Amino acid sequence: MEPSIDVTNSVYEPAEDTYLLAKYAKDLKGIIIEIGIGSGYVSLVNAKSNPQNKVFGVDLNPEAVENAKHNAIKNNISNVNFFVSDLFSSVRGMFDAIVFNPPYLPTEKKERVKGELNRAFDGGKDGRKILDVFLAGFGKHLKTKGTLLLVHSSLNNQDKTISILKNKGFKVEILEERSFFFEKLLLLKAARK
Repeated sequence: MEPSIDVTNSVYEPAEDTYLLAKYAKDLKGIIIEIGIGSGYVSLVNAKSNPQNKVFGVDLNPEAVENAKHNAIKNNISNVNFFVSDLFSSVRGMFDAIVFNPPYLPTEKKERVKGELNRAFDGGKDGRKILDVFLAGFGKHLKTKGTLLLVHSSLNNQDKTISILKNKGFKVEILEERSFFFEKLLLLKAARK
């Protein structure tokens, strides 16, 4: 059974990209971290499906963290811990899996949404502003046999991302693609060779 989710105004509401990530994150085992939790949906799906897991979730938006904590209590899920962090800035330790649905929309200044919610969408001019920072640092937090699940948009040059991951020694596969009217969403899985 899926968790029941409440979403406050400045928090990203679960959408197609969220459900795509949750579908594959559900089966991850061990110590898991989700970067950019929004309402906490993906973390809660994993924690509820795997009571033996330790699940962590972080977001730059303090309201998202409070919203996710509320949803954990609402669903009586206790093996999850949410806290504020700018990507990995407040994260310590190593993880069996890292999951991330980055802000990937190419966004010009005039297209920004007001308030905290903008951070959930705004990927900078080429949609890679946050993604490239994440790709540079996530490997330091992933165990040797760990897995990365990453939502990716066709608007952000997936070949570049796949190339970066391969150059870091990862085997990359596309688990699923979903087409929408202006983009394709992909779910990438990366594991060290």
